[in-house]
Amino acid sequence: MGLFDKKYCDICGEKIGLLGNRKLEDGNLCKDCAKKLSPWFSERRSSTVAEIREQLDWREANRERTAQFRTTRTFGERTKLLLDEQHRWFAVTRESNPATDNADVLDISAITGCRTDIDESRTELKIETKDQDGKIVRKSYNPPRYEYDYDFYIIISVNVPYFSEMKFKLNDSCVHIPFQPTTIRWTGSSFLQDRHEEPLYDPCYRGFREACDEICSLLEQIRSGAVSGQQVGATAQSNFSIESLIPGLSSSPAAKKAVEEVFRITTWRCASCGCPNNNTLTCQQCGAPFSDEKVLTNLKNLAFAAAMEEGVAPSNTAMPTDTSVQNSAVAQSWSCPFCGAANQGKFCENCGAKRP
Repeated sequence: MGLFDKKYCDICGEKIGLLGNRKLEDGNLCKDCAKKLSPWFSERRSSTVAEIREQLDWREANRERTAQFRTTRTFGERTKLLLDEQHRWFAVTRESNPATDNADVLDISAITGCRTDIDESRTELKIETKDQDGKIVRKSYNPPRYEYDYDFYIIISVNVPYFSEMKFKLNDSCVHIPFQPTTIRWTGSSFLQDRHEEPLYDPCYRGFREACDEICSLLEQIRSGAVSGQQVGATAQSNFSIESLIPGLSSSPAAKKAVEEVFRITTWRCASCGCPNNNTLTCQQCGAPFSDEKVLTNLKNLAFAAAMEEGVAPSNTAMPTDTSVQNSAVAQSWSCPFCGAANQGKFCENCGAKRP
């Protein structure tokens, strides 16, 4: 067979275009079928056509789990670890809903270990001086000075047929640590190999370090049976009270339900560290309380509109009292005909459907 002979995908049977072939051990795979494989799978070239077919069947069956997945906790920024503690499931994805990209939904029992990898890059700072000929040269400080950038990775080891490890970065952008006098750099045991200092004085670094500890500890507790998914979910639910955000919601069950549903899928950004959060009243990175005034205003307007529709006149002073705000809130509130979520904008915040 010549180099430029036509090739066909051994999975779907379609002709493979130029540069579109993905070689298998005993056949060919088109790029469209390759996209359906697990993103954690890396043994494609040593896999047979039969093995690829088995994995694609496994991935197709995974869609049913993604449809049943109900997120109870979210960790991370762009790439997120999602937990469904009631089903004892987890998924790692860039989407807020695993069904969007058919993310692999695995049992907690499939986890065999969890560890943290902190990647450090160091840049030396130099000073510009002039040599004896008047030319500008860059020289090292004495002692040398450095600035650092850190990325935080979670590595979850799993026992599944098609891959053994899920490694993802917890932070969206690098945590930058400018040069600091060594007198304020913490020394002692460290995550970082071959080093004995760690910038725990920096709140952003410390927040991601603590988040890494929390994720690994939580997964280990659930996996080992020290605490069940139901217990963890119940604890999280008992500590979560939307009424602490907008006092007086209990007087209107409709308002409380609407606000809880919208808050569960709304992302708010911490004013202290800038970390995005979901379904929590405290920042998952630095622990600061909810501080997004724009989101709070929208929730109050939604609560008022839902209370009015229920026929309850809200007496709570935290709710809007201005007539224009009241009319606007009532006019903007609508329920999605596809998923039932309460919304105010032009598109559903849950499923993305356009307002009817």
